[in-house]
Amino acid sequence: MSLHQSTVDVLTAWNPPDPAQDSLRHSVLAFLAAREDACLRECAPGHITGSALVVDHRGERALLTLHPRVGRWLQLGGHCEPSDETIVAAALREATEESGISGLTIEPEPAALHVHPVTCSLGVPTRHLDVQFVVRAPEGAEIVRSDESLDLRWWPLDKLPDDGDFGLAQLAAAAKDVRGP
Repeated sequence: MSLHQSTVDVLTAWNPPDPAQDSLRHSVLAFLAAREDACLRECAPGHITGSALVVDHRGERALLTLHPRVGRWLQLGGHCEPSDETIVAAALREATEESGISGLTIEPEPAALHVHPVTCSLGVPTRHLDVQFVVRAPEGAEIVRSDESLDLRWWPLDKLPDDGDFGLAQLAAAAKDVRGP
């Protein structure tokens, strides 16, 4: 199965939490139907990205990165790579690379979708069609900041930074539904 097909399959099977997310799901599926290259960063009109809100083993804190290009605290994630077999694998790879945590586990169903304008590595304005997941860190997880971040920090899930956008707040609300023991 290709990354493109896995993304179609995941979004087709997903039962979004509200009508706005369902509408967005249909829009992203239409984009995927129109563009075979939709999962590749080279797709200039926009491209699928995979992100993950990493929560601690208790589901009480979220790991956020201070993104150097955006200048705000965000969930971990980014571009799909041609070697990613599925959108779930892409989001998990990004979370592992950007957190330095081994042994992460991912909820296989998306938590939310978010589409945002950005000038990314293409150097031209584009759109990220972000498929967002919740990822759980194992007990005792040690974080290691990557060079893709200005800072990496745990935040109480109920007290995320004020400058986060609606997408982060929506993703955090979804993460509360999958809290640990």
